[in-house]
Amino acid sequence: MEFHAFLKALARRWPTVVVCLVLAVGAAAAVTGLSTPVYEARTQLFVATHTGEDSAELNQGQSFSQARVQSYAAIVTTRQVTEPVVKKLGLRTTPEELASRITATAPLNTVLIDIAVRDTAPERAARIANAVAERFSAVVERLETPKLNQAQHGKSRTDAKTASSPVSLGVTQEAVAPTGPVSPRPLLNLSAGLFGGLLLGAGVVALRETLDTTLKSSEALSEFTALPGLGTIPYDRNATRRPLVSTDVRSKRAEAFRKLRTNLQFSQVDDRPRVIVVTSSVPGEGKTNTAVNLALSLAEAGVSTCLVDGDLRRPCVASTFGLVQDAGLTTVLIGQARLEEVMQQVEGRLSVLTSGAVPPNPTELLASGRMEEVLRELADTYEVVIVDTAPLLPVADTVGLASLAQGALLVVRAARTSRDQVRAAAASLDRVGVRVLGTVFSMAPAPKGDRYSAYGPYGELPAPRVSAAHEKAGAPGSGQK
Repeated sequence: MEFHAFLKALARRWPTVVVCLVLAVGAAAAVTGLSTPVYEARTQLFVATHTGEDSAELNQGQSFSQARVQSYAAIVTTRQVTEPVVKKLGLRTTPEELASRITATAPLNTVLIDIAVRDTAPERAARIANAVAERFSAVVERLETPKLNQAQHGKSRTDAKTASSPVSLGVTQEAVAPTGPVSPRPLLNLSAGLFGGLLLGAGVVALRETLDTTLKSSEALSEFTALPGLGTIPYDRNATRRPLVSTDVRSKRAEAFRKLRTNLQFSQVDDRPRVIVVTSSVPGEGKTNTAVNLALSLAEAGVSTCLVDGDLRRPCVASTFGLVQDAGLTTVLIGQARLEEVMQQVEGRLSVLTSGAVPPNPTELLASGRMEEVLRELADTYEVVIVDTAPLLPVADTVGLASLAQGALLVVRAARTSRDQVRAAAASLDRVGVRVLGTVFSMAPAPKGDRYSAYGPYGELPAPRVSAAHEKAGAPGSGQK
């Protein structure tokens, strides 16, 4: 996914990012609130070497201390240090558990050892740190005290015990009770939750975009199908109650159908189709609404138009206009009536041929020779014939009917129809040699920042402003003589 496309996906799916952000920050706040405060007390020891006073011996002693100080730091957490501390302070813990709360570090090129002890009580942390430093000093000095061989040196056992250690540890900084806890850290936790929430939201959006194969824009549809996009119909929540754009000719939806009509007329200038089927991949994509309003727009422009309800499975044209459905296309196909007997006039130059009774064999009827004769007769009578058909993928009705037409419009619903469905629908039309005139992107999100918004509803210009001087002079229409 390209970075620009990813940013657009983030903007489109911002509620997902917000939810992930709230969950992550809430989790961080909950962890912070439920965590037991932990305090850290620190003490520091200095390792000294007993040497002579000349500079050579001093340097030698310092090198000796630096070489061994790292080993001393590792002794701090041993049992011989922690066990006496536990007994001395009467701690309700084990030497091993106490060792896990002790940290000893020796800065490089120094003879210092820093000891840090963590505990849930600040005063206890300080007492433990000082006790550990005291016991640690004793252990190191005992380990470094040489044990003299009595037989070789002729000294008593008492003399052997009193031999001195070449090193001594002194406390440079005693531990004091800390004033604030080192854990939890609210600001750090909330920052981590904020950052983690953003990452989680971005990851969820990326995953959804990867798994979501629907088409989000007319540009993406045109690029995917390599077919011209003839129109984009914005989503209108009132379309179910008021499906006809003639009820509100100044709406964005009505203007979109006028643009569709214009694009369709100019896209095939050299070979204008007379019979056009309007279909979709699956139900619920707005094909009937597109066929009805496209026919209305053509009639509004003075084009002699006939709208045929060729969806013999779920006919909707009659109910949309409030017409009689029992007599219509199927009545003509089975020879019970002529076209002029069942044709119903709607308004202006628009005639409607409803579906008639629902037959048991719609596929055979729509692909029959009689259906071809009916379409040819309609094409000789009207300038444009718009045929609303069944969806392509669930049934085979449209495949047979489309082969009798001179062109097809493929309706694709925004953010609902998958790429596989569009590909399969286009392939089924291509297999029967149908010329796909283009696509109609239906129920698309209304564009933001409409450039006509400054002028109110489309087509409605603001009233002319009358100057104060003109009004004072008693201009016509001002109410003064």
